[in-house]
Order: sequence, then structure tokens, then C-alpha cells
Amino acid sequence: MRLKAFFLPVFVLLISFQSSAQRTKTRSINNGIDRPKLVVGIVVDQMRWDYLYRYYDRYGEGGFKRLMKKGFSFDNTGLPYTPAVTAVGHTCLFTGSIPAIDGIVGNDWVEKNTGDTLYCTGDKTVLPVGTWSPAGKMSPRNMLVSTVGDELRQATNFKSRVFGIALKDRGGIVTAGHTANAAYWMDDSTGSWVSSTYYMQQLPQWVQQVNDKKMPDAFLSRPWNLLRDPVEYDQSVPEDSSYARAGSYRITNSFPHTVNTNGGKNYQGFRATPFGNTFTLDFAEQLIRNEHPGESGQTDMLCISLSSTDYVGHAFGPQSREVEDTYLRLDKDLEDFFSILDHTYGKDQYLLFLSADHGAGYPPVYLQHENIPGGLLSGKTMLKEFNEALYTRFGTKGLLQNYYESQFYFNRRKIDSARINFAEAEQFVVDLLQKKNEVLTAFSYDQLGRQVLPDALRKKYENGYFAQRSGDIQMILKSGYTEGYAKGTDHGSGYAYDSHIPLFFYGWGIKPGHTHRETYMTDVAPTIAAMLHIQMPSGCVGKVLEEVAP
Repeated sequence: MRLKAFFLPVFVLLISFQSSAQRTKTRSINNGIDRPKLVVGIVVDQMRWDYLYRYYDRYGEGGFKRLMKKGFSFDNTGLPYTPAVTAVGHTCLFTGSIPAIDGIVGNDWVEKNTGDTLYCTGDKTVLPVGTWSPAGKMSPRNMLVSTVGDELRQATNFKSRVFGIALKDRGGIVTAGHTANAAYWMDDSTGSWVSSTYYMQQLPQWVQQVNDKKMPDAFLSRPWNLLRDPVEYDQSVPEDSSYARAGSYRITNSFPHTVNTNGGKNYQGFRATPFGNTFTLDFAEQLIRNEHPGESGQTDMLCISLSSTDYVGHAFGPQSREVEDTYLRLDKDLEDFFSILDHTYGKDQYLLFLSADHGAGYPPVYLQHENIPGGLLSGKTMLKEFNEALYTRFGTKGLLQNYYESQFYFNRRKIDSARINFAEAEQFVVDLLQKKNEVLTAFSYDQLGRQVLPDALRKKYENGYFAQRSGDIQMILKSGYTEGYAKGTDHGSGYAYDSHIPLFFYGWGIKPGHTHRETYMTDVAPTIAAMLHIQMPSGCVGKVLEEVAP
């Protein structure tokens, strides 16, 4: 990977380790059950399915094309729920469950029983490890079901080991599960890999040694230039900063991109460069080198989420050269990582799957420029507007408490203390939403069954509803509209651009092929479970993909 140019000694040691690993044969002690040495699950955050073909002619043979030609591709894989956001997608992939069962209804939500606002992996009962920052106060406790990694651990009486890695805490935590041996994520205050006391009391020495190298600083010291000649970027629009909102990450809007550090280190800005993916996969290599997963005779699992594709997408949008360049660079990083797996375990001795947690739409300003329907509706503005209207109607301020993922939450305590008819207040807000041109429909959840919606779309909202955590009123915007930002991109809807994702299986026991039949991300976990001959995760609703697990 490009990161090794900065740290040649590490690369030399890694090659030495690979050679040693190739000479060592591991005896299988999986109770006589045929299983791979290692299961590797990779999530490319915000990867639309069409990126596979949009940049196809510039991909090398060893990255995405390797999966496309030598793996099995499920080309019509979708999300069976809303909202299409990070925490929900990662949970679904590794549990085979849906928000209605697993309780992960968004990145944030309001607990209706207490009125508290919660972050999906936030946990006040644990302490940070490797930092003093609140970024370390995280765990999987808010997830109410098991992962396929949890089931693997239990099936082997906890001899198998499971690890999770991502820049985003939620990307590393919900994928690895409740019984994981470790999960690591990046702390924006230091640029270091951290964890929490849920997993360990202190960082392993090898993690601290990686942190001591300050690898993100090396990337921040250099501008982000295009990997190839600008004329080759013919699958993205000419550079146009009017579509970007990179300033929210303190990154310049045009190439060469620099990250504004303001005299310090802007590690949040580092996330919104392709080098965050390089950093993550390099850390995964170091974990392989130091923890030796898959070499004890038991099947282990490594869960990796590549977060920077999401940050770059949010900053620049799918039409941008920045997104194109990020995927060309990621293709090279994956080729390097696959080579590490080959040398360490053998080409057919590890089972790998690669997918995404969600897709993304185009920026509203871009759609409008191209005369495609789309636009913007501000959730925060609506929250203020509706609270003022509710006050005029019912005489109580602040009746709406919050707004997440196109859902409005009422302040139940204020409703009760003011003796307001809750159904009447709900209908009042629904009527206000229905008057907005950008809104397709809106409803309280007891009205969902009566909505005139296609069955597939209605089912997504049913699957996404968990009574104690979901909002009181759901809004569905028209296609192409978002309540996020006019520039860059956002996601969350049930439409194809947010929910059509890639899905590959590769390696151990996989024959090349593809299918266009309708499949869902909920099918990944039960398929892995079937291949490993272990129990499906506790909340699983998906089906085994018989093309790869006959």
C-alpha cells in the first residue's frame, strides 16, 4: 500500500512474516469440521453498486476485478429496511437482522422510555482505552442480537477469535459483536487507534507501537493529488467546487486538496481523504502480523469497515473526481491486502465477503443543474417550524423533542403533563408535512398499514421500526430529495440509489459466478453461518444464499 512508502521498515518486517507464515502449515482442529482458517468481512462504507462498473476500465486485475472475475457476485442486493445509514447497515450485514428486531434504528435515536438521546454505540459504563477522549466510551451493548462472530465464538467454546477494525467506532464495534476479542477505531483527538474497557484494560503493545508512528500525520503533511492524469477521469464531471462541501471537514474544495490543520492536526479531515482507507487496511495487516488470526487451528474472523469512502462521498458527491480517485486508490489498497491474505493463509484457505452498508444519491444542486428531479428539505428547520405551529395550536413549547433519520420524536413528558391528545398532535404534524411539495407522504406508525405505498417500500419502513427507539412520525421524501445538504451527498432513503449495494463472496469454497436474482444484505450472516456449520445469529431473518452455500 501507499502507506508503506512512509514506513519501509514495517514493510520489510511484514514480508518476513509472510514468508514465515507460508512455510508454516496449520493443522485443523475444528472438531473435524471443514472450515476456512479465517473469515474476512469487508464493508465499503457508502459504496454504490454501480461504482463496480463506472470505474471498471481503470481498476487493476487484483482488486475489485479479482472479486468480479474469481468470486461470486450477487448483483441485485438491497437493503430490506430504512434508514440507509451506517450503524444500521453494518449491524444488518453481520447479524442478518433488521432494526425492528436488533434495535439499531439509526446512528442516533431517542429512547422513548427515558427521553434520553443515545448514540448507537455510546456506553457510559465503560472507559476509554488508549485515550482520555469520550471517543473511547463505546461498546456493542445497544445492539440487542448476536452477530455471526458471536455465534462462531460460541460454536467453538470461545476458541475462535473475532476482531473489528474501522475509523468509525460503530463500523468496528457492531460488526465484531458482543463477544469480540477486540474492536478498534480512530480517535479524532489523537489520530490513534483506540478501544474501550468493554474489550480490554490496555492496548496491546503492537497497537501502541502503531500509534507511536503517527501515520496519519505523514499523510496530512502531503496534499491529495489525483492518482492518474486528469484526462483519465472521464467518469466524473469536470472539477466543480459548487457541488462540494469539503469545507465542513476543513479540506480545500479542489485538487490538490490540503487538510487545514489550524496549527494542530485535523484528523476528522484526514477521514475525508482516501488515505484513511489505506491507514485502516495497513492496521488490519498489522493485526494479522501480531495476533496471528487463523493460525491456531480454529477459524477466526476479521471484520473491517472502510470508512473514508463515506466521508469523501459526503464531502464531494458521486459525480466527483474525488470519489472516482478514492475508488481507484482503494482498488490498489485492496489488491495489496488480498496479496497479504494469499501469502499468509493460501489463496483458498480464507473466506472473504465484501459489501457496503448503503449507497448514496447525487447532490441536489447537481440534480437541478442536470434537470433531474431533486431538492433539499431541512430537518432542523422543520423541527423549529413545527414546534412553533404546535405551540400556537396547543399552547405548549417544545412538543417535538428531536429529529433523526426522517423521523420526528415527540417529548412524551410534555405531552402528558399538558394533557394533550397525542393522536391529535401526531396528526397535526402529519398534516403539516403533507403540505410540503418535497414530501411524498408522512404518517404516524399506526397509520403505516393504511399508506398507499408499493409493498416493497412499505416493508422497508416496517422492518426499520422499533417501538421504543423509532420516531413517532415518519416522513418519506420524493425521490432525489434529501433533508441533509444541498452539496456533497447524503443517504437514508429506501430508494435504489441508497439501497443497491455490491455483495461478493470469494476464496474458500467459492466458485466464480454471478446472479441477478433479488437478494438482501440480511442474507450474508446466515450464509456465512451455513458455510461454517454454526448457528445463525439470534435475530437473523435472512436466507442462505445457496449459490455459495449449497
